[in-house]
Amino acid sequence: MTITLKSKTILITGATSGIGKETAIGLAELGATIVFTARDKQKAKSTKKEIIEKTGNKNIDHIECDLSSFASIRNFCKEYKSRYKKLHILINNAGVWNFKRKQSIDGIENTFHVNYLAPFLMTNLLLDTIKKSAPARIINVSSGLHRGTINFDDIEFKKSFSSMKAYSQSKLALILFTRRLAKKLEGTKVTVNSVHPGFIATDLGRDAGQITNKFFRLFGKSPKKGAETSIYLASSPEVETVTGEYFVNKKMTQSSKKSYDMDLAKRLWSVSKKYTGINKR
Repeated sequence: MTITLKSKTILITGATSGIGKETAIGLAELGATIVFTARDKQKAKSTKKEIIEKTGNKNIDHIECDLSSFASIRNFCKEYKSRYKKLHILINNAGVWNFKRKQSIDGIENTFHVNYLAPFLMTNLLLDTIKKSAPARIINVSSGLHRGTINFDDIEFKKSFSSMKAYSQSKLALILFTRRLAKKLEGTKVTVNSVHPGFIATDLGRDAGQITNKFFRLFGKSPKKGAETSIYLASSPEVETVTGEYFVNKKMTQSSKKSYDMDLAKRLWSVSKKYTGINKR
């Protein structure tokens, strides 16, 4: 069976490098219209050129967005809606791993902001468009490192910062968000799933120190390999009605015990609304 996405519009965050770029290339090859976020205009232009040259698909677009800024995300969503009336697949792919504690433009711990609050806000702002485009899919790129719990007493690690704990918490938050959103979207023909791409040689370790970065480069799988499950979730008819699940190597897999705690997910949603200013229930 030949899969084609010629009638689909797909939005991918973090597609100027690594897994995001390979995901964009793979889905462009299937004929989809690809829109991606970018902070750097020159990098965005070169990425667009590369995707077109590799796939022959000219329906590639980019819109400026800094995921460490709520205002930028809101402007992005407004611009997206002015250009496109449909959004069939949203892939929240962008991620960071800061070795030292860093604040976002809005003064929030950067890992929590970019890895979790940014997709929470963007997804909610685009949800009406996604629902109108149903059947539609939302894919959240998490990690096998989604361990621990949500540290509500110090969610930004102001008292004691650990890069590993901050990263793990942000990725756990993304899975909890996935499961809570799946419940909210029941009956809409919009699915939402999370994915662990595997240990990949990407730029994720660039801010995590020289040793960690070198480890990523030496032992990680290729970004193309890392993109396979996201591409599968975006395109395969096999998962058209599957929602609220966690995938590894294109297979539904059990995530950590805490990631199934719906009371935790509900509390996190409430905290996230306050951070982002989203007024949805």
